[in-house]
Amino acid sequence: MIDHKDALLLTQIAKGLPICSHPYAVIGERIGLSESEVIKRITHLQKMGMIKSLGIIVKHATLGYRANAMIVWRIPEADIDFVAQEMLKLSFVTLCYQRPMRPEWPYNLYCMIHGKNKTKVNAQLAQLIEDCNLREVEKQILFSSRCFKQRGAVYTTI
Repeated sequence: MIDHKDALLLTQIAKGLPICSHPYAVIGERIGLSESEVIKRITHLQKMGMIKSLGIIVKHATLGYRANAMIVWRIPEADIDFVAQEMLKLSFVTLCYQRPMRPEWPYNLYCMIHGKNKTKVNAQLAQLIEDCNLREVEKQILFSSRCFKQRGAVYTTI
């Protein structure tokens, strides 16, 4: 169970860490905790499994990565875990997840490749197909055409 201060802390870190030399001190100031208390609470929340990891959201378009492909695959259910694990071995696969198939959309495994140009992304996709033995698997390649919003998930805790 978490208390009110933990809930406030989770809300603050979900908004993103301040870009400064002591972000936990700034967050602590906002919610009435010292920097060391914030660090202790984050450590405790990690041990409880409430926080799995802390990371960054990279604005890939700002860095010149404008060829972003979501590849959707129709993988036999019995092979999903194996194929996903094989995809995860490739450094250029930036996310991979399963969704249920629908009659109107028969794809169940999704992966993302970000690249600076379509030529590079297509070459990486060809490598993925070869390395994961997916030559005969039905797929769709969906290149992004416009980015409207990019951020991490925000969860309501209070």
